Amino acid sequence: MQRCAAARPRSPRIAGMNEALRVLVLSGEGILPYLDDVARLRIAVFEDFPYLYAGDADYEARYLARYARAPHSLFVLAFDGERVIGASTGIPLADEEEAFRTPFRDAGIDPERVFYFGESVLLHEYRGRGLGHRFFDEREGYARSLGRFDWTAFCSVDRAPDDPRRPPGHRDNDAFWRKRGYGKRPGMQATLRWAEHGEMEETPKTLTFWLRRLEDAA
Repeated sequence: MQRCAAARPRSPRIAGMNEALRVLVLSGEGILPYLDDVARLRIAVFEDFPYLYAGDADYEARYLARYARAPHSLFVLAFDGERVIGASTGIPLADEEEAFRTPFRDAGIDPERVFYFGESVLLHEYRGRGLGHRFFDEREGYARSLGRFDWTAFCSVDRAPDDPRRPPGHRDNDAFWRKRGYGKRPGMQATLRWAEHGEMEETPKTLTFWLRRLEDAA
C-alpha cells in the first residue's frame, strides 16, 4: 500500500521556506524507492552525539525493510529539490521488535494501542525551520486517522549530563518534546545494541520511552 502527500488535503510545501523544500508522505512499500536515501541520512545524523552510531549498511537494510513490509508504517520525507534532506518514520508498535513492545506490556499498556515513532533525522543546515514540528504533525495525524491507537511514543538513548563526549553547547531535545506534549517515562526502557565510533563490536545501550495520549495531540 502506498500513500503520497499529493493525495492529502494539506500542502506538501513548507510554509515560509524556500520553494524548493517540500514534504512527501508515504506508507509501507511506498518507501522502497527511497530506502537508500533514508539509510544514508540515518548513518549521517546518528553518527553525532548522543547516538555516536558507527553506521552499518547491513543493519540499515534489515531495519528499513521491516518498516517497508508493514502496510501501515509511515515515512515523512523532506526534500530540497530532488535531494532527501530529512526523514521521519512511524509504525504500529505491534509491528516492531519485541524489545520495544515488552516495556509497554510491563507498564500495562497494550502495544496494539500504540503508534511508535521510529526516528526523525534532519541534516544540520535544515534545522530550526519548522520541519521537526511538521514531522510530528504528520505522524500524529496519520496515527489518529487509523482510528485504533490511544498513544504515540518514541524512545531516546540515555546519556549522562557529564558524558565527556557531549559537544560544547549541545542541547538535548527534551524541551522540544515536552512542548509537543510528550512525557518521559523513566521506568519504561529498552536495551538495544549498536557499535559506537571507536568500538570494535556492538555494546548494549539503554533508551527511555516518551509517551503522549493521542487524543491530547490534536
